[in-house]
Order: sequence, then structure tokens, then C-alpha cells
Amino acid sequence: MSKYKIIMTGGGSAGHVTPNIAIMPLLKSKGFEIKYIGSKNGIEKEIIGKTDIPYYSISSGKLRRYFDLKNFSDPFKVIKGVFDSMRILRKEKPDIIFSKGGFVSVPVVMAAHFKGIPVVSHESDMTPGLANKLAAPFCSKLCVTFPESLKYIKDNKGIITGTPIRKELYDGNAERGRKFCGFTDNRPVLLVVGGSLGSKFLNDTIRAVVNDVIKHMNVVHICGKGNIDKSLNGLKGYKQFEYVSAEMADIFKMADYIISRAGANSIFEILALKKPNILIPLSRNASRGDQILNSKSFEKAGYSIVIEEEELTKEKLMSAIDNLKNNKSSYIEAMEKSEYGNGSEKIVNVIIESMKCKKDVK
Repeated sequence: MSKYKIIMTGGGSAGHVTPNIAIMPLLKSKGFEIKYIGSKNGIEKEIIGKTDIPYYSISSGKLRRYFDLKNFSDPFKVIKGVFDSMRILRKEKPDIIFSKGGFVSVPVVMAAHFKGIPVVSHESDMTPGLANKLAAPFCSKLCVTFPESLKYIKDNKGIITGTPIRKELYDGNAERGRKFCGFTDNRPVLLVVGGSLGSKFLNDTIRAVVNDVIKHMNVVHICGKGNIDKSLNGLKGYKQFEYVSAEMADIFKMADYIISRAGANSIFEILALKKPNILIPLSRNASRGDQILNSKSFEKAGYSIVIEEEELTKEKLMSAIDNLKNNKSSYIEAMEKSEYGNGSEKIVNVIIESMKCKKDVK
């Protein structure tokens, strides 16, 4: 019999789901029964569907910082999501809620607050996202990854934990990775990751230089759903995938260098694995600028080369790749000195303490 019950929530992108999955084994080992609340059609439903965790769908509206006619109708979806969540909470009677953010989490967190259930949230980026800003008043604690984030958290709710890293990420096998990608030689491998939703601009730039890059190394390109370039299928030394799940640990292990967007979950996985990397953050035109702040922090620490999207050219990218190759050991040395660790244990401890405080359990 489980000692406790937790409901987890978060969605909209893989970055709002995979950290939840990262702490699930530890929660189970501490005696937690786990359920999940997400949206009806979000990526979280697909990802959680591959686990043994029961999944509840609720109505949810997207939170936008720009003008859109849906801004007038989506608040009603959020309100419906609150009532959907309250029905689920009434049925499941969880001891605590853990939220990883994303628009679907807001009605769940609000419903939990109305029912007196403690809520712990986690913010991966340096500045809180809109969902976590809205949810913060209803949370008991808000875990953060960067020390700089604490100044944005009110009422002494912020606590530095780092970000959770999936244990299986450390268990990759390079030979399995080479076999999966069809690489038959032992040349260095460049892994390119455009985020779970892909990036046309980044994909196009990589493909513009790929014939030059594969003269010296193999390239694995994870380009996002619907972004396969069929004209490059069969190109020796280049392998493209829409999305990789179970084999990702093997690909990470195989990779010598990485080019990536700068979402916090991605860059902390790269840091944990000590992989020399180039970060190309989403521009302010396409985001709230969080990836730029994340990447600049890593660049300052000596972990990464950063190229802002507006400055990305074929020439600059090739120069950065050469820089990585020529200074590989210095980037690895900087990452080995990092004080950032796997945040899973700290986050689970915050969950347990918040639950005990609410129930006054000794």
C-alpha cells in the first residue's frame, strides 16, 4: 500500500513533462502513488501515456502575452479546467500537488488551493514563466534552478533545488547509439537538438552546412515533428529524427558535441553529461527571452558557446563548431567544476516537507 498520493501536472512542451518523469522513480521509492493531470491534446498526454501513470484530461486555455481573439474565450476554458480539476481532486484526495508549469497547470494549482491541498511548483528557467507567475500565489513552495531566480519569488516561497535529471540519461551506451543511427565509423558525433517542437530556422541553418560538417564528423539531427527533409535521407554521416525517446540516452552518450536550444531542462542535461555545446536560444521575438538569460549564464560560466538567433549564419556556426573541437577539454573542465547537480532529491524533500507542514505530521 502507498503511504501518500501525489498528483503531478505540467504540459504544453516536453520541458514541462520530462522533469516530472525524472522524479517519479524517487517518489515511488518514498511510498507515493502517482496520478497525472494534463490537457486533452497536449504533448504531455503522449509522453505520460508511455508510462504506467494514470492520466486525467482537463479543459485548458493557452496563456498568451500578445493580442489574439482567443484571449477572450480561453479564460472560460481555464475556469472550466478549475472545475474539472476540483472533480478529480475530490475523487482522488491527493496529499499534495506537484506542478512543472505550462498553461495546463494553472487550473490544477488553483483548484488544489481552493480545496486546501498543498502545492509545490518548479521553475526551470531563470525568470518564472507566465503560468508559474499566475500559480505562485496558490503554491506552498516554488522550487527554482538558478539562484538568480529567488529575487522574482515573493513571500519567501522560493527555494533553490536545481532541476531534476532523468536517471536513465546516465545509462546510455555509445555503441547502441551508433547502431541506432547507422554510423559504422568512429568519427566524432555532433548532436543537433531543436527542441520538442522543432525549429525551422535552426533546422535550415544546420542543413545548409551539413555537407561541410560531415566531412569531419557524423551528425544526428533531432528536428521536430513534421520537419524531416526527405531529400537528405540516405546522406552518409547524417541521420535525422523527428523525436527520440528511449534511445536518447544512447545518443547523448555517443555525442561528442551538441548544438541545442537553451531551454533549462535541455542545458542542464547537457551540463550533467559534460558535453561541449553551442546554444542557440529562442529570440525575444518568439519567446519571453528566458532562453537568452539561461544561455548567457552558461556562457559566463564557461560551459557553452552562445549564438543568438539573429546573429546565426553559416559562417558563424562553422566557426563555433571549430571552436568546440579545438577547445573541447576547456569546456569539459569548466563543466566538471560546476556546483549544479541533479535536483531530484532536493525537490522530493521539498514535496515531503510541504506535505508534512500542511498535515502537521511529525
